[in-house]
Amino acid sequence: MSAQTHNKTEESWWETIRVVIYALLLALFVRTLFFQPFNIPSGSMIPTLLVGDYLFVSKYSYGYSKYSIPLSPPLFNGRIWGAQPKRGDVAVFKLPRDNSSDYIKRIIGLPGDRVQMRDGVLHINGKPVDMKPIADFPNRDLRGQVSLVPQLMETLPGGVKHKIIDIIKGSFTDNTPEFTVPENHYFMMGDNRDNSSDSRVPGGGVGFVPFENLIGKAQIIFFSIQGDTRFWQIWRWPAALRWNRMFRPII
Repeated sequence: MSAQTHNKTEESWWETIRVVIYALLLALFVRTLFFQPFNIPSGSMIPTLLVGDYLFVSKYSYGYSKYSIPLSPPLFNGRIWGAQPKRGDVAVFKLPRDNSSDYIKRIIGLPGDRVQMRDGVLHINGKPVDMKPIADFPNRDLRGQVSLVPQLMETLPGGVKHKIIDIIKGSFTDNTPEFTVPENHYFMMGDNRDNSSDSRVPGGGVGFVPFENLIGKAQIIFFSIQGDTRFWQIWRWPAALRWNRMFRPII
């Protein structure tokens, strides 16, 4: 191999490395400041989100904290360019008890709110929210078996409407003490009311979520596959893809 050919080969390798580095830096920039992908591993947000949904979370919606940055380096405390979330937002956050696990729930209670469950009905500041039965939801269990479960349309104060499922009447989360949301904290609940470890379970659940722990707002489902199929199992996609959920906004 001539010296000229060797130099061209070396230049080609360095150019490839530079392109890869630039691509990684661009991806890190976008992931930190704009959108971060997440996937749904559990059924706590059924019927809004299903196991196997992949979604984009907007990082800029609530401003930025140290948890907006990969590995959560302690560069600063609090939030910069902070914007208050709205009741009814579906948000990703760091679990307060370990500040490392990613959770996704719906924001139900704002700072100063009083939140309570009474006989399966959500009460905010002493008033029951409006709930109307709608068509049953075809729920798929871990064995792939489908059963119809009760589904309701819940309307939160402020007008946000969203679907919930309530499978078990009289479950331990159907009746709770009244919680008063502290300043700069939020009360989170799953839309699958009987299968969600959330702010109704303060000890071993989520408790109140500090504003700083919010990562971003869930915006859109960009990919969805049945929960027993992995993303990389491309050969299973034809039968497992849920086309009707692709590019669906999250409400």
